[in-house]
Amino acid sequence: MPVRKIPKSYRNVTGIKADTKAIGQARFESPLERDFIALLEFSPEVSQYEVQPVTIEWQDEWGKPRCYTPDIRVEFYPEIRRKPWLCEVKCRSGIKKDWDILRPKLRRGLRYARNNGMRFRLITEVEIRTPFLDNVRFLQRYRIQVFPEGPVEVVLATLRNLGEASVQEVLLTLSGDPWVQAEWLPVIWHLVAWQRVGIDLETELTNSSVLWTLR
Repeated sequence: MPVRKIPKSYRNVTGIKADTKAIGQARFESPLERDFIALLEFSPEVSQYEVQPVTIEWQDEWGKPRCYTPDIRVEFYPEIRRKPWLCEVKCRSGIKKDWDILRPKLRRGLRYARNNGMRFRLITEVEIRTPFLDNVRFLQRYRIQVFPEGPVEVVLATLRNLGEASVQEVLLTLSGDPWVQAEWLPVIWHLVAWQRVGIDLETELTNSSVLWTLR
């Protein structure tokens, strides 16, 4: 569970993200943290994550107590063979502005991560605001939709028979009627959103995007 309670703020964007991989509640304090959590939810490499997992305490050179709470710990599936990440999520402008305050905290975070078998990562908008995030935002709406298992199985069976195929090829196999295809399309994106169908999330999602079955 988060070690520090995140207060409501009228100056910043705060909230709780709907999640499936989070240990405890996936609280966020900024739009950048919210977007990073969305990426973690959709990443096929991430097994789980925890918001504000630990508070690191120390005394500065004058003996004054100091503490630092990293934003998120990320864990990966064993087959990825990657050390867990201990992450600080911050806009680049904020890093530059608050560098004198942040530097000792980040150094402690780096030391803590090394001593505990993790890798410390400073995550900025450069790593977050990517085509992958655009695709995640597009797919999020399809996660909340519910479809009967019948149509879902029809799409999966069609894709199994085709092998790798574009969204448009799957639609054409399902029906030659554009109106009927429009009814099948949300089912396809729903399967992609729940990672039951594979797709390249690093490039723009279109009807030309190639699909493949995962399970």
